[in-house]
Amino acid sequence: MDAPVRKIIHIDMDAFYASVEQRDDPALRRRPVAVGHGAARGVVAAASYEARVYGVRSAMASITALARCPDLVFVRPRFDVYRDVSRQIHRIFADFSDLVEPLSLDEAYLDVTANLRGLPSAWLTAREIRARIREETGLTASAGVSFNKFLAKLASDHRKPDGQFAVTPGDAMDFVAALPVARFHGVGPRTAEKMHALGILTGADLRQRSLEELQAHFGKAGAWYYAIARGQDDRPVRPDRERKSSGSETTFHEDRSDPAAIEAGVLEMAEDVWAWCERSRAFGRGVTVKVKYADFRIVTRSRTFSAPIANRETLRGASLALVRTLFPPTLPGRLAGVTLSSFDAPAADPDPQLSLQLG
Repeated sequence: MDAPVRKIIHIDMDAFYASVEQRDDPALRRRPVAVGHGAARGVVAAASYEARVYGVRSAMASITALARCPDLVFVRPRFDVYRDVSRQIHRIFADFSDLVEPLSLDEAYLDVTANLRGLPSAWLTAREIRARIREETGLTASAGVSFNKFLAKLASDHRKPDGQFAVTPGDAMDFVAALPVARFHGVGPRTAEKMHALGILTGADLRQRSLEELQAHFGKAGAWYYAIARGQDDRPVRPDRERKSSGSETTFHEDRSDPAAIEAGVLEMAEDVWAWCERSRAFGRGVTVKVKYADFRIVTRSRTFSAPIANRETLRGASLALVRTLFPPTLPGRLAGVTLSSFDAPAADPDPQLSLQLG
C-alpha cells in the first residue's frame, strides 16, 4: 500500500529579533528598526519590516543601512531574550507534534502527520499554532504547509508577514514551475546567476534539464536541483536527539565579501548552537567553523578545548577567532556554519573556569 502523504509545516517568525524589540519598547513600534551595532564597522543582524521598505536587510553594513534610511533606529541585540522567546515558541510546537526540527531560534519544521491534537487538517493546525504564538508571545509567525520540507519552506515565504500558504500534491508542479529559481531554498545568488546564464530562469526551465546535464554544470548539487524542480524532497523531519555534535549553518541571501558580514553570519549560527546546548544540557569541547565559498569550495577551521565550553561568550569568541583565520576571503562566502562537538554526558555541567577571550 502507498505510504500516507506527509503533512509538514514550516513556521517562520516574522522579523524575529526586530519584532521582539518593537514588542518590548512601544516607542519602536511602526518605526524602522535595525538590530545590531550602528558603528562604522557594524552590521545589521535583523531589520523590521518598516526598515525593509527602504532596502535595509540583514548582513548589510550599518553605514549603508543608515544611508538608505536616515531615520533608522539601531538597537543592540539581546540574545538572552530571543532565546527565552524561542523556548516559549518551541513549547507550543511540542503540543502539536513529537517531530519538530529547529532550524534556528525563529524557525522550525513540524511533521504533523500523526495529528496529536485531532485537528481536521494541517492547515488548521498551522493556523492554531500561529494563534497560540500570537497569544502567548505577542509576536506574529508565518507558516507554509505541504507534503515535504522543500515546499513547506517555500510556502511560508509566500504570504509573509503574518500569513500562511499551502502547496498540495495537486498544486506542487505548477507552483514550482512558476517560481524564479532564485527563490528556491538551496539556490544562492551565484548559482542563480549561473542558472540564468544557462537560460534557466524558472522552475519550469529547470525541469526541462536532464539529470546528467545538471550534474555536469552543478556537480553533486545537480541531483537536488533535478528533484526540487519536480517538487520532490524525501528528507524526514528530524527532531532533537542525543548526538555527537550540534551544528547550525545558513546560506546567505546574497554572497558576502565583507569580513564583518561573514562574522555576523558566524555569530548568528553560534547563538543557535548555544541555544541548543542550553536546551539539551549538552556542552562540548570542540568548535568547528565552516565557510562555503561562491565556487562551492568548503573550508573548515577547528579548535578543541580541554574542558566543555563554559558559556556563550566563549563559543562566540572561539568562532570569531577561527573564521578570522580565513580572512581576507579569497572569494565571497555563500554559507557559514558553526558546530560544537566532543560532548560530555548530556547532564554534565561545563567548566565554569573555561571562559577565554578569543576575539
